[in-house]
Amino acid sequence: MSDEMRNVQEVQVEETEKKIEKRPEDKLFYHWNTIPNWLCFLRIALIPVFSVLFVKGYYIPAFIVMIVAALTDLLDGKIARKYNMVSNLGKNLDPLADKLSQMAIVVILIIHFWEGYLKYILALFIVKELIMIIAGVILLLKGLRPAAAEIWGKIATTIFYIFMIAIIALGGEGSALYGVKFFEPFMLSDTVITVMIIISLIFMLISIASYVPGYFKQIKEIRERDRKNKE
Repeated sequence: MSDEMRNVQEVQVEETEKKIEKRPEDKLFYHWNTIPNWLCFLRIALIPVFSVLFVKGYYIPAFIVMIVAALTDLLDGKIARKYNMVSNLGKNLDPLADKLSQMAIVVILIIHFWEGYLKYILALFIVKELIMIIAGVILLLKGLRPAAAEIWGKIATTIFYIFMIAIIALGGEGSALYGVKFFEPFMLSDTVITVMIIISLIFMLISIASYVPGYFKQIKEIRERDRKNKE
């Protein structure tokens, strides 16, 4: 191939890339005003409400707020897919809301189990979320969007919510339903709580491992793109 033809092809590729970059549907806030996105906004807004209520000792209201937040997480994805309301903002906002919600729950549980060894295990969940956030920011700064949640990530999130909601509701003294006579037989022992947290941790580690290949693939794409730009 002659240098002239190669230059023509490179110009055509550059023009095509510029056209793609200018497409309105690629912008972050393109068609952002959707029900799923507002449900994400609501979930984020409920995080400080839940946290303050729990810290102040209003356990049952805090538990109700947490259930509402979990339901918004369940509904936004279903609505987005069923009614074709998937948006670029939603793809970034939903995992952010998940991470903030999970970190708030873990912090509350660390406070709850401050006297025991479980606080050290729970702290690993915060480390995991911080790693995921930092990795996502690196990709965004490089012009790439973080990969969507893998199946193991979704499973880990589901298990996390189920177990943590159970612990907050039935985790013994200081839990949301402690002292309610009907729920007394269902209170979780320390052993059961420990097992639930360890299982959540195992699935969390599996989910991290499932993200690694995709992350390094994106990093490789960045390096190849930078190499081509230098040429």
